[in-house]
Parts: sequence; structure tokens; C-alpha cells
Amino acid sequence: MSQYLTIHPQNPQQRLIKQAADIVRRGGVIAYPTDSSYALACHLGDKQALERIRQIRRIDDKHNFTLMCRDLTDIATYAQVNNDTYRLLKSLTPGAFTFVLKATKEVPRRLQHPKRKTVGIRVPDNLVAQKILEELGEPMLTSTLILPDDSEAIADPYDIQARLERVLDLVVDVGVIPYQPTTMIVWDNDFPEVVREGKGEADFITRKDGE
Repeated sequence: MSQYLTIHPQNPQQRLIKQAADIVRRGGVIAYPTDSSYALACHLGDKQALERIRQIRRIDDKHNFTLMCRDLTDIATYAQVNNDTYRLLKSLTPGAFTFVLKATKEVPRRLQHPKRKTVGIRVPDNLVAQKILEELGEPMLTSTLILPDDSEAIADPYDIQARLERVLDLVVDVGVIPYQPTTMIVWDNDFPEVVREGKGEADFITRKDGE
């Protein structure tokens, strides 16, 4: 049975933030808020927790997970970033963007795209997510909370608890978050390209259709 923590979205209770981070640190799988939806997360180095997320979502080992980072200081550890890329990342973070970048050697192979050797990275504009990451002191491995028969992420934490309380260790409740996918930006041949338009606005970057 999962724990259920109601955390204030603008003034998070530090003792509850610490409790959530401790659960992740001990190998737990949590449902937590981002700026675009609720998501599942676990410790970066925990293979068993990663497999549990795959089972919950019924996804195979080809599915790309995302590293949820507290700020840009984490990104250089896990992704290859030049000065131009860094400036663009800085202008768009925190925000509802997923950046697909070349992975560094610090990223385990199981988390990289098998052919392109890339990794997805996010810096969320959600205070509770930021506080959990700050308390944890490192990125979390994360995946949007879209269940196998659903087309969107579950918006209401009460519904998450009702459907997943037997397979999660914690549900973090900050209220209803209507699902809006992130805008996905891929760096290919040193140029950024929007491959999925979502909540994040980056009109100055070329879209994949060339418009």
C-alpha cells in the first residue's frame, strides 16, 4: 500500500519533501507532480525500481526514460552540452520541455537510446518537484504517468492512489494537474529541432516539418 502525502504547491512542507526524497533514495517508486502532468519516478541507479515503472506502464526496454534535474548544474554531468546549447537550455528552463541530447559516459547504457546514444533531460517548473530533487541531491529517473489503456496522464492524485496504491510506494498530492505534454527538442547535427509541440513555447526553433 502506498503512502499519500498532501504537499502545498506554493509552500511545500519540508518534512514531507524530505520524506518523499527518502522514499526515492531507498528504492521506492513515486507518483509526483511536474509542470505538465503527474509522473512516475525512481532513483537513477535503481534497476529494480526502473523495472517496476516499466511493469506499471507496460513498456519495453526500448522506451526512453527522462532524467528530471533540479537545474542546469546536473545537465553537464549527463549530457554533452556546448556553449550554444547551454545558452538555449538556460533560456528555456525551468519549463515544460524535454531535451534530447547526446549522453555522457555517466549515463548507464540502459537509459540511453540504443542507436543514437542520447538521453532525455528535463528541468521542471514545479516547486514541489524542484524541492524533492533538491533534497535528493541528484536527478530522478522519470516517466509520464500514462497507463496502458489511457491516452493521457492521470490528472487527479486521488485517482492515482485508487488505481496504483498496490504498486507505488508514494503518491504526492498537489491537486489536479491537467495533462499537457512537454515540448520535445532534439539536438541533431548540432542544431535544435522541435519534434513534438506541447506546453513549452519555443517558436524561434525550427519544427520537424520545416515550418
